[in-house]
Amino acid sequence: MGMTYYVIAFAAGLGITLQTTLNSQLAQGLGGDSVTAALFSFAAGAFSLGVYSLLRGGSFTSLTAIPSQPLWSLTGGLIGACALFSYVVLAPKIGFSALLGLAIVGQLISSQMIDHFGLLGAIRRPVSLLKLGGMLVMLTGLVIMLFGDRLSERFLH
Repeated sequence: MGMTYYVIAFAAGLGITLQTTLNSQLAQGLGGDSVTAALFSFAAGAFSLGVYSLLRGGSFTSLTAIPSQPLWSLTGGLIGACALFSYVVLAPKIGFSALLGLAIVGQLISSQMIDHFGLLGAIRRPVSLLKLGGMLVMLTGLVIMLFGDRLSERFLH
């Protein structure tokens, strides 16, 4: 079952790229209105999750527990909305590769900190030197991806 989780995570990454592209196109179709594009995307997602919840036999009675949750645990939606909005705004300005490359590096850095220290109730998974080396390789790849053409023009021509 473990490999299935890796495949699903990989597919989710593909979906984020597709979502970013589609939302950027939607914003352009709306006259550059990034806020409305992000709002529609979140509304469509919320509707889809509601339908899925009902189809799997769920009910919305668990919503009554929301007020008793710690305030910080409810900020995920706000952070997601800010991320989605920034993707819609930034994609046409810096390009999809740069945007998602930087976003992935940000995710890797924050996830390593959350894992290492067990932050926000996560299971503590200490970061090894090998993992840090892998992160350095990825950061090097991002620098090459972002600046490689400029560097090669400067030094090779």
